[in-house]
Amino acid sequence: MPPAVRSDASDTASGRRAAAQRHRVRQDLAAAAMQLFATQGYEATTVDEIAAKAGVARRTFFRHFRSKEEAIFPDHDDTLVRVQAVLDSADPREHPLDTVCRGITEVLRMYAQVPEVSVERYRLTREVPTLREREIASVARYERLFTRYLLGHFDEGAQHDGDDDPLLAEVAASAVVAAHNHVLRRWLRADGKGDVEAQLDHAFDVIKDTFGTGIGAGRIPTKAEAAPATVSRQGEVVVAVARTDASPAQILRSIEEALRRA
Repeated sequence: MPPAVRSDASDTASGRRAAAQRHRVRQDLAAAAMQLFATQGYEATTVDEIAAKAGVARRTFFRHFRSKEEAIFPDHDDTLVRVQAVLDSADPREHPLDTVCRGITEVLRMYAQVPEVSVERYRLTREVPTLREREIASVARYERLFTRYLLGHFDEGAQHDGDDDPLLAEVAASAVVAAHNHVLRRWLRADGKGDVEAQLDHAFDVIKDTFGTGIGAGRIPTKAEAAPATVSRQGEVVVAVARTDASPAQILRSIEEALRRA
């Protein structure tokens, strides 16, 4: 048993070293690509030149990237894995919109880790349509991930007319990504200066005020919250009970349903 344990530990250490080496090569290639794009232009730069500047062979370049435009976005794949991990490990009692906000914060941290690189990349993507399209495609992957996550908190087979939760889930996912993009662009235009996470937190507060109380799935409700709308007669008075975090639209539906049952 002890030798097996040592072997497992050795395999784990080896895996970490391999991952670190892969990360270094990808970063070197990305830095080389950005330098060449900035000095001689995107169209004039070849994969061979990027590989040579990074000190690796052409085949090494293609082990890490499929194209030269992909080379200046080296971290999106790894970040997507981290974001998925945030969603997968979320406490079931956490509001799903809070979880999504934590997930996209990982994306922001990717950009904020090396501000000067992100600022230069932003400049390049604004000048080169191919790079801009590539970044848009990368951002769309996060939006799809968040939309699936939020929709996964609803039983779509049980939906009925007047239930806005699926609509709110898709719109909220788009809003979280849009808020991130807005804050990120503003920070990049300011040359990466300022507390960008604080700015994103403020944007999240705006989104939660708009959508958060309207999405009640994904939480373990309290006994009082779980109670369905009820009605009792007191003369001509109808009393309806709704969750304390319900949106105005949900409260109105509860009242309407209570009146129909009265």
